[in-house]
Amino acid sequence: MKRRQFVNATAKSSLALTFLGTLACKEQAKKENTEVTAIDVEEEASLFFKISLAQWSLHKALQSGEMDNLDFAAKAKSLGCEGLEYVNQFFGDKAKDTSYLSEMNDRAQSEGVQNVLIMIDREGQLADADVKKRMEAIENHYKWVEAAKFLGCHAIRVNLGGGENMEDAAKAGIDSLTKLSEFASQENINVIVENHGGFSSNGSWLAGVMEKVEMENCGTLPDFGNFCIERGENHSCLEEYDRYKGVKEMLPYAKAISAKSHDFDAQGNETHTDYLKMMQMVKDSGYKGFVGIEYEGSEVSEEKGIALTRDLLLKVGKQLS
Repeated sequence: MKRRQFVNATAKSSLALTFLGTLACKEQAKKENTEVTAIDVEEEASLFFKISLAQWSLHKALQSGEMDNLDFAAKAKSLGCEGLEYVNQFFGDKAKDTSYLSEMNDRAQSEGVQNVLIMIDREGQLADADVKKRMEAIENHYKWVEAAKFLGCHAIRVNLGGGENMEDAAKAGIDSLTKLSEFASQENINVIVENHGGFSSNGSWLAGVMEKVEMENCGTLPDFGNFCIERGENHSCLEEYDRYKGVKEMLPYAKAISAKSHDFDAQGNETHTDYLKMMQMVKDSGYKGFVGIEYEGSEVSEEKGIALTRDLLLKVGKQLS
């Protein structure tokens, strides 16, 4: 064989072997990734809770237009979450648009994820000192009860703000929640209150309100981090309620849980909340529903923060299960 022919033949053989080797590596990586996914699914199935994603975790992407509300189902699935917790302001004019709501249902179904609840904001305060405003707020929530029913959600999350003193706010809140829950019961929808600032971030106060509502479809959504009762300048917290005490007081009425997160250490632990302690209380209460990831930090991207919170929940859940 001439030297030039020999070199060409050798080069072609080397290229073919390299190509076959690359294919083999890709197939092996695909196999390994499949195995890891199967293990993750098996581990998640053994937990005493299911993991959902609060849409607010992606509020920067949604508010900037980088992401659309209809993409939420696919994004949640890609991040390892099986439940969707919507925020009404990201589809605020679509509450009665059954065509749009049907598309949301189709997206969730195609991804194999479940619509869990809708968080309602900007529809008025249910403990408002002004009776007329409070009644308007109650009626403003009706359309979201109906939207939640259409989407197959089990609940709407409401805010219990607007009160000027604790006693009057409690009375107003009890009346509003009773009226709204009576309406929601006709649609088989729960009305749940989150600790979300003001008197609602006082666990004892909110538990007292719950005790007097006396509606089976009315409950709480304990959030691990929303316990600032009063804020000052620069959004600094002037008065903060003990988060562990507050969650414990709210748990007897819990119909959903919000795993709030902001910052993480090198070991993947949330630096503001002891997740093991919180989730131990959740388990001890007998709660077995969805735990929603709500990342609000700024040190890492929204997707990274969601993934860190998810991994922490899986780690802690495995320890407790």
